[in-house]
Amino acid sequence: MNEFDDSDLDVLLAEDPGGPVVMLNLLRFRPDGGRDSYRRYRDALGEAIHARYGLQVEYVGDGGRALVAGDGQAWDMVVLVRYPNRQAFVDMARDPEYRAIAHLRSEALVEAVLQPTSPIGA
Repeated sequence: MNEFDDSDLDVLLAEDPGGPVVMLNLLRFRPDGGRDSYRRYRDALGEAIHARYGLQVEYVGDGGRALVAGDGQAWDMVVLVRYPNRQAFVDMARDPEYRAIAHLRSEALVEAVLQPTSPIGA
């Protein structure tokens, strides 16, 4: 599954512990141009959406061969994106401008994990 719907976003908010959220993205691209489609998605997000919702891309990296994982659990790319809070992520996901480009992400992927993470206090 590569997409979420409004009910998934409602659950994300209902389980909100407060504070910032870092979204873990594990991505497996379609072999027929998936990486290029994902690049178009990233470019289309642009600075306006980044600024509007306060998102910061913390890390983007190509995946290597997994050292400890079951078969098929190596990922093509890992992306960590920080949002000021879960509401900012939900607002972005529901923004018509974002929804107009979200298909590029879906078209790029064979499989994905999109998991919210919360910082653990020191």
